[in-house]
Amino acid sequence: MEEQTIVLIVGAGPAGLATAACLAQLSIPYVIIERENCSASLWRNRAYDRLKLHLAKEFCELPHMSYPADAPTYIPKDQFVKYLDSYIERFGIQPKYNTAIESCTHDEGKDCWISLACDVTTSVVVRYKSKFLVVASGENSAANIPVIPGLHDFTGEAIHSSLYKLGAAYSGKNALVVGCGNSGMEIAYDLASHGANTSIVVRSPVHVMTKEIIRLGMTLVQHTPVNIVDDLLVRMSNFVFGDLSRHGIVKPKAGPLLLKEKTGRSAVIDVGTVGLINKGIIKVHGNISKINGNVVKFEDKKESSFDVIVFATGYKSMANTWLKNGESMLNNDGLPKKEFPNHWKGANGLYCAGLARRGLAGIAIDAKNIANDILSTYNTHRFEMN
Repeated sequence: MEEQTIVLIVGAGPAGLATAACLAQLSIPYVIIERENCSASLWRNRAYDRLKLHLAKEFCELPHMSYPADAPTYIPKDQFVKYLDSYIERFGIQPKYNTAIESCTHDEGKDCWISLACDVTTSVVVRYKSKFLVVASGENSAANIPVIPGLHDFTGEAIHSSLYKLGAAYSGKNALVVGCGNSGMEIAYDLASHGANTSIVVRSPVHVMTKEIIRLGMTLVQHTPVNIVDDLLVRMSNFVFGDLSRHGIVKPKAGPLLLKEKTGRSAVIDVGTVGLINKGIIKVHGNISKINGNVVKFEDKKESSFDVIVFATGYKSMANTWLKNGESMLNNDGLPKKEFPNHWKGANGLYCAGLARRGLAGIAIDAKNIANDILSTYNTHRFEMN
C-alpha cells in the first residue's frame, strides 16, 4: 500500500497534535501516525495517578486553544488528557493509530521522504510519500534505566517510573526511588504517604522550588534579565527550604531558569517531599555502586535491603532507530544538534517538534515554527507528487 501527503507527522503525543493543529489552521494537508492505540499514551497509560502539570496552565497551552476558564492553575493528569481530546476534536485531527514507523529515508532524486510504517494489528506495511517529515515521536519514547552491577539479579521488584501508578501497592515495603527529578521526588512522596519505608537516590545537583516561586520566575523573566531572576529564585528557595546540602541535595552552579534554557533540565517542584526528608521519613542516598540479591550498596559504603526499586531515570529518544537521513538535525542520542530555539529544522524538509526539553511551551513554539516554515515553501511551490 502507498499513501501520498504533503506532511507526514510521526507521533501523536502533544507535539504531533500541536503540529497537526497548526498545519490544519493553514490548510496544509498532512497525515499523522502513532504506534500506540491512542494519542498521548505517555499521559494516558504511563503516568502515575497523582501527576499534575508542574507549571501553571498559562505556560502549558497548545497553539490556538486555551484551557477552560474554570480549569485549576495546575492541571491534573486526567484534565490534561481531556484537554487533548477536546483539542483533537476541535482541529479535526485523525491520527492513524497502531501504526509503527519502521524507516524514513530521503529520496534525493524525487526530493521527497519515503517512510515505511507497519499496521501492528494487521502487519500490513504502508509506504508513505511526503514532501515534509516531522519527527514528533518524543524525547520520552523509551524508558531509560541505568546499568548497575547486579541489577538483573535483584530479588525484589524493579520498575521504571512509567509503570508506577500508586503507592498503596507498596505499603509497609522498603522502597528505593532512583532519580531526584520531578517524577522521582513526587513518587518518593507518594510512596512515603502510603506507608512505604522510602529512600531516594540523589545522583546530581538539583534546584528545589515551590510551584509559586517558579511561576513568579517565569513571569518575571519575560521582562527582567534571567540572571537577576535566578538570583531571586535561589534566595527564595533558600528561605523556604533552608540548606538541603546536609541531606546530600546540592544546588547546581547555574540558576534554575538559565539551567533550563541551556540544558533542558528542570528545577524540582516540591510537593512535600522535602518536609518528609527533613523529618527523616524519606532517606537520601548517593549513587548506587552495586546490588547483591535484595541488598543495595551505595558509593558511600552504606547498604540497605529493598523490596522494590523505582527508576525515575527518565526516557530517551528512539528517532535514530528509524530515521535514516536525520544527520542534519539530530545527534547520536536522537536529540537536536542545535540549541533552542534553532533546533527544529533540518535539511530536505525535515523537522522535529518536542525534542528540545522545553515542555509544552516549547512544543507550542516548535509547532508554530514548523507550520509557518512549511507554508512559506508550500505557497511558493505547489508540489507535484510523482
